[in-house]
Amino acid sequence: MQMNCWGDFMLDVMYNRRSCRKFINKDVEIEKIEEVINAGLYAANGMGYQYGIVIAITAKDKVDKLRKLNAKILGNENIDPFYGANCVLLVAVKKWRNAAYDGACMIENMMLEATNQNLGSCWIHRAKEELESPDAKSIFKDLNINLDEYEGVGHVILGYKDNNEIAPKKINDNRIFWLK
Repeated sequence: MQMNCWGDFMLDVMYNRRSCRKFINKDVEIEKIEEVINAGLYAANGMGYQYGIVIAITAKDKVDKLRKLNAKILGNENIDPFYGANCVLLVAVKKWRNAAYDGACMIENMMLEATNQNLGSCWIHRAKEELESPDAKSIFKDLNINLDEYEGVGHVILGYKDNNEIAPKKINDNRIFWLK
């Protein structure tokens, strides 16, 4: 019986991916960020439109402004919704009926590639509300993007994992139902 090395590798990445909520203070290399972004840009998307974009935020002052805006939208300005991550990848998709689905596929691909790059990642919500707020327009003013054309889907926060973080339990088998 021949082994499917690629399939085994992909399953290993999928089985080992976990949301990381505790990062060490170390910048992620640009090459790794680019690989994560490329994985998102190659995600499945409705009708092949490729409407998704990624806004990579690594400048500390911009990450901090976005962190504060996200916490404000959450309703608790005393927390860090990005868990100390130094890199935030905001996924947005041109507004259309499949925007949320396309963005979700992008985010999943990005989190899998983050695992492949030995990085921690987590999907953080409230990107939609961020892009609809006047504060976002000032944060992203230098990008030459008409934010009104896009729907924020989510963020992928990236960083190096704090090894003291506890991994969640294995998946429960009673979540599969068969109709044969």
